[in-house]
Amino acid sequence: MKKMIILVIAGALGTGARYVLGGWVHNLLGSEFPFGTLIVNALGCLSIGFLGTLIDERLLFSPQVRLFLIIGFLGAFTTYSSFAYETWMMTKDGEFVYALVNIFGTLAVCFVGLFVGVLLARLL
Repeated sequence: MKKMIILVIAGALGTGARYVLGGWVHNLLGSEFPFGTLIVNALGCLSIGFLGTLIDERLLFSPQVRLFLIIGFLGAFTTYSSFAYETWMMTKDGEFVYALVNIFGTLAVCFVGLFVGVLLARLL
């Protein structure tokens, strides 16, 4: 039961953070392209790479912190379901180039984010 409470709290915080950051980017860059989702996913991947490496390779955090940060907060923070839906809507609206840019841009940016997070953690 304790693990469930940790996940619920962390998930709520991650969802709130995703909403705030995604909305801020949306207001800043406009709504023609889902930059908010792309940035949230990239930041989430960088964070998972960084924190996951610190947890798995450096053993700097307890299993409860891993549960809170990786599974709860970042699991709710990243938005692949939003990514899939927004890409589908672009395709449905005939915006095939935007859809392809979103697919390959998200994959590339998020993988690079994860890689940079791992490198940063290993530098510590």
